[in-house]
Amino acid sequence: MTGPEAADTLTAARTDDPELAVRAAELVRDAVLGDLARRVVAECGADVGLVGVPEPLPGSRPGSEGMVLRHWAGTRADLLHDVPVPAGLGLGGRALAERAPTWVPDYRAATTISHHYDAAVAAEDLYAMLTVPLMDGGTVHGVVYASLRTVVPFGDVRICAVGKLAAAATRALAGAAAWSREEPRPERPRWERPRPERPRSQVPRPTAPVPPLTRREREVLRWAATGRTNPEIAAQLGLTCNTVTGYLKSAMHKLGVRNRTELALTAKESGLVS
Repeated sequence: MTGPEAADTLTAARTDDPELAVRAAELVRDAVLGDLARRVVAECGADVGLVGVPEPLPGSRPGSEGMVLRHWAGTRADLLHDVPVPAGLGLGGRALAERAPTWVPDYRAATTISHHYDAAVAAEDLYAMLTVPLMDGGTVHGVVYASLRTVVPFGDVRICAVGKLAAAATRALAGAAAWSREEPRPERPRWERPRPERPRSQVPRPTAPVPPLTRREREVLRWAATGRTNPEIAAQLGLTCNTVTGYLKSAMHKLGVRNRTELALTAKESGLVS
């Protein structure tokens, strides 16, 4: 899911339910960041794309910054998966601390960074590396890595390409964060307030059964829930884009939802996808 697609999805899924809004925003965030890692590889010529997500790190001091590498594309091993990175350590930690892009032509020979992650970098056979923070004002939504398995200087074209992807992702993430925050509403005058309703029965309503989906509908839905676009799903399953669109529309109709965000949320809550 790209930045514009994520914004459109959030607008279509706007709701007065704060809990649903938060869950929808989290779903969009994961989709945007996962797509960012893939597009760094597909569109910027990188061999590996990584995205670190700001999170409190175990054992860290209160108020200290850090992130965890939660999204990746092009990796051969798992040593860079779910790796905690405190601010200041390695190239990504430096970008997080300095709030600025950083790059080196040869990570393992660089003298301007710490080398806490050399073993994992060597396992992936990575050398040149660029990191760009996803900045919205003073807020960091993450750090994207573009890495190559060769020693080369980063030129302006590649730096600009990664920067544009980072900017588009940041706009979508900022929109999701703002959309999920519940804004206080002004208190209405007493004479305009509705009269309280009588208490209703506390007997819970029965949950409506989930309509059965076909095998293909489930497969398409599973990929859509990870943020894949229709062309990506079509390539993965050997289908045409029109066929994928048809399966998604059929699944939406059966589940009674209006857009991809509601579809993914309903599918996960119903156990249709993990």
